[in-house]
Amino acid sequence: MTRSLRALKRWMRSQGIEYSDALVFTDGERGFGVKTLFDLEEGELIACIPKTACLTIKTSAARKLIEEMELDGALGLAVAIMYERSIGEKSTWYGYLQFLPEKECVPLLWSSEEIDTCLVGTELHKIVKEDKKLVCQDWKECIRPLLDDEDLKLDPCHFGVEQYFFAKSLIASRSFEVDDYHGFGMVPLADIFNHKTGAEDVHFTLTSYSSDAEEEESAMDLDQKSTASHYDGPSRNSYLNANDGDIINHMKDSTSSSPEEFPEVLEMIMVRDVKAGCEVFNTYGNLGNAALLHRYGFTEPDNPFDIVNMDLGLVCEWSSSSFSSRYSRSRLSTWRKMGFSGCISEKSEYFEISSCGQPQPELVVLLYVMCLPENAYTKLCYHVPPFEDRDDALKFQLFGEIIDTVFGRKITEKGDWMLTGRVCDALISLAHMRERLYGSTSLVEDMESLSKCLSLEQPKLHGSLSLRISERTILGKLRTYANHARRKKKHVSSS
Repeated sequence: MTRSLRALKRWMRSQGIEYSDALVFTDGERGFGVKTLFDLEEGELIACIPKTACLTIKTSAARKLIEEMELDGALGLAVAIMYERSIGEKSTWYGYLQFLPEKECVPLLWSSEEIDTCLVGTELHKIVKEDKKLVCQDWKECIRPLLDDEDLKLDPCHFGVEQYFFAKSLIASRSFEVDDYHGFGMVPLADIFNHKTGAEDVHFTLTSYSSDAEEEESAMDLDQKSTASHYDGPSRNSYLNANDGDIINHMKDSTSSSPEEFPEVLEMIMVRDVKAGCEVFNTYGNLGNAALLHRYGFTEPDNPFDIVNMDLGLVCEWSSSSFSSRYSRSRLSTWRKMGFSGCISEKSEYFEISSCGQPQPELVVLLYVMCLPENAYTKLCYHVPPFEDRDDALKFQLFGEIIDTVFGRKITEKGDWMLTGRVCDALISLAHMRERLYGSTSLVEDMESLSKCLSLEQPKLHGSLSLRISERTILGKLRTYANHARRKKKHVSSS
């Protein structure tokens, strides 16, 4: 056991953080994790974490400063982390902060050259470059003025732009939403459990004591951007063999105590059986590799939640290469008139390609409209009413009914009728255009490079190669999907 881990365990005991004797902390390929010494069963309460032990804006010694500067969210939490680090052993969280790494190896901290080299063509390339600009801007506008205030006497060595980036990396990879009052915060012990997509062993819940000592419980997803929802799992009276006494008896006595004596706590409850010697996993949510690498600095092989985004700009580029600009604008306008749109982010519109290579239905509709012959398109425009106030399912239904009415085609519920030969060709062309963004290396070359790359020694290269491979694999599946649909159409037509 490392010195920092021993110090963390002492600190957790001092803060009233209690956990099962079954839990043992390990140091593996992905850093620290948690295993169990003996079988754990669904419903067991394995840990309780007082919210006073969580590092939040409300609990930090810098609370007054943060609130006076009207800082909140991740920005305020970053100031709290930097301040607690700056005061060293005087900090309530000194033992916890000594255990944390100085920074996490997330793309936000990569150099510009590493971003342009490793992430080119991937979902993260533009996102991370924009992130770095915004974080620098936040520091200049909100943190730097604090250093100029002589009354505060803040140490520049702990509040520089580099330290702000370090704090932001910890928040991105380790923070949880505690509740509406505390907002996001660092939750000791909970952040030691590793993530496994779709294989959650333990669930994070919030237990609060009201003034009349009634209990309320709500589930908290470990995805930092999620909101609380009700947890319908096992009751909190499950057995716990705690390090510092019997928590269950402690909780049973709470009905005769004041709420001040028993502050709100976070609970960790098993949601499935785990055999002795196995690692206990939490989940950060159903995230694809782009999101995992972006927030946490790692990827997972064969991630079922992987996607590839196809920018609307790329679709327009394909259309402009095949048709006139006026033609493309007209078809896009008609598609929008019917109430369709892609996924919208702050500065872009895009379509998702699922892990199995299936395109977002809105993209198929757009390509169908783009590929209609002129006389058919004229008929369509004549019959199209505005769909803006319709829900998504009804939009597709109405569109199918219009096509059926105008062209006399028998439609299917799955929308296969839109996968014409021209639409399939368009999907294949888009897949080729999207893949060219990765540069001159092939998928096979990327896979060979990954096989020679060690995740611990080269985490940036390993993570970026894994992401590239997963995205390029999906683009290959998109081409297979389109080719299969085209062959199926030909077979039906010949029959």
